[in-house]
Amino acid sequence: MIAAPKIDWLALAPTLSLLGASGVALLGSVLVPWWMRRGFAAFAAFAGFVTAGVFAAIVFDESAEGRTLIAESFTRDRLGALAAIIIAGAGALTVLVAWGENRRDHAGEYYALLAAAGAGMAFFVTAGNLMTLFLGLEWFSIALYILCALDTHRETSLEAGLKYLIVGGFGSAILLFGSALVYGATGELGFSEIAAAGDADNVLLLAGLAMLIAGLGFKASAAPFHMWTPDVYEGAPTSVTAFMAAATKVAALVLTLRILVVAFPEQEHLWTIAIAVLAIVSLAIGNLAALVQRNVKRLLAYSSVSHAGFMLIAVAANSELGGRALLYYLIPYGAMSIGAFAVVAARERELGVPVTLDDLGGMGWERPFLGAAMWVFMLGAMGMPLTGGLLGKFYVFSAAYEAGLWWLIVAGVIATAISLYYYLGVIRALYLRPAAELRPIVAGGSPPRDPLLQSAVLLSLVVTVGSFFFVQPLIELARDAAAGLPF
Repeated sequence: MIAAPKIDWLALAPTLSLLGASGVALLGSVLVPWWMRRGFAAFAAFAGFVTAGVFAAIVFDESAEGRTLIAESFTRDRLGALAAIIIAGAGALTVLVAWGENRRDHAGEYYALLAAAGAGMAFFVTAGNLMTLFLGLEWFSIALYILCALDTHRETSLEAGLKYLIVGGFGSAILLFGSALVYGATGELGFSEIAAAGDADNVLLLAGLAMLIAGLGFKASAAPFHMWTPDVYEGAPTSVTAFMAAATKVAALVLTLRILVVAFPEQEHLWTIAIAVLAIVSLAIGNLAALVQRNVKRLLAYSSVSHAGFMLIAVAANSELGGRALLYYLIPYGAMSIGAFAVVAARERELGVPVTLDDLGGMGWERPFLGAAMWVFMLGAMGMPLTGGLLGKFYVFSAAYEAGLWWLIVAGVIATAISLYYYLGVIRALYLRPAAELRPIVAGGSPPRDPLLQSAVLLSLVVTVGSFFFVQPLIELARDAAAGLPF
C-alpha cells in the first residue's frame, strides 16, 4: 500500500480560503440573479482575503520553528505567513478600490480572478522546491494576465494584457530553464537539498542561478527586466495595477530572498553582487525615467521600479537585518502603492480619461481628503518623516552598512534626491496649479461618491503613517519572520 502524505491543512488554509472565495465568486456570476452578481462576487472576494489574512496570522503565531512539508514542496514558517498577511491586506484593499469601477461585464469573473491571483501568491511565497515555485508563479501570473485585459472595451487594457502575457511568458520560460539547469547540476528540487548537493563551481548551477534571478526580476519589476511595467501599469484597470504594484512585489521579493539564502548559500559571493547591480540599475532607470513622465500611472510605475531597487539592497545585504529590512519595507510600500493608485482611480472616474499631472490640477482643493492623502503617499515614497517610508529606507541602508556595501547607500541617497523632483511635482500639481477646464461627467460637476474607495485610502493612510509611529511591533514581526532563514 502507498502511504498518503500527511497534509498540514492549517499551512494551506490561506491559499485554500482564497481559492474557495474564487470558486464562490465564479459560481455566483452564473447562479446569482444579475442585479446582485457584482455585490455577491465582491463580498466573496473580500471575505476570502480577510479569512486568508486571519489564517496566515494563526500560522505566524504557531510557526516559531519553520518546517518543510510534503517532500519539501512547501514551507510552513513565519516568513511565508507574514508575506501572506501583506498579500491578503493588499487584496482586501483592492476589492474596496475596485467596487466603484464602471464594470458592466465580467464583474464576477474580475473578483474571482483577483482572489485566484491572491491564492497563487500565498502559495508562491511558501514554495519549498523548484516545482512548486514554478506552479505558484504561473498560478498567479495567468490570473493577472486576464485581469489586465479584462476591460475589453478599452484598447489599452487589451494591449496591457497582451504585453504582460508575452513578456511575462518570456520571464517564466527563463525561470523554468534556470530551474532545469539547477536540477541537472544537483539532481534535487528542494531548496535545502540543492544547497546540500550543489557544487559551488558547477557551470550549470551558476547558469541556472543567473536565470532564476532574471526570471524573478521580471516579476519584481527590477531593471533591466522592467520593460513591461510602465505599459502594463498604464493600460490595466487601475485597481489591478494597484494590486500588482503591492502584492506581486511582495511575492517576488520574498521568494527571491528565500531561494537565494536557502538554496544557494555557497554562491553568496556571486549572487550578492548580482543583486546589488540590479539594485543600482533599478534605482537609476526608475528615477531617471520617472522625471519625464506626465501620465501619473506611468510615473508611479517607474517609481515602483525604483522601490524594487531599494528592496533589492536589503536582499543583497544577505543578513538577518537585511531580511527584516525587506519585510518591514514591504508594509508601508504596499499601503502607499494601493493608496496612490486609489487616488488616481478616483480622478479617472471623475474625468473619464487617463490621469496626467495636468489633470491633478486643483484636486487638493476640490477633494481635500484625497489630495491630502496623495501628498502623504508621495512623502512616504520619498522617505520623509512621519511616514513608514523613512524608516524603511533607513532600515535598508542600515543593512547595507552592516554588510559593508557603502556604495549601495550612496546610490540610494542619490536616487532619493532625484526622486524629490517628480514626487514633489505630483504635490505641486495637486495644490499649486489651477484646476484645469475639465469635462464633468456628472450633473453639476460634483465628483461621484465612492465611500469604499475612500475607506481604502484611509486604511492605506493609517498604515503609511502608523508604520512610523508604531514601528516597534512591525519590526518585531519582521524579526520573527526573518529569523527562520539560515543567514
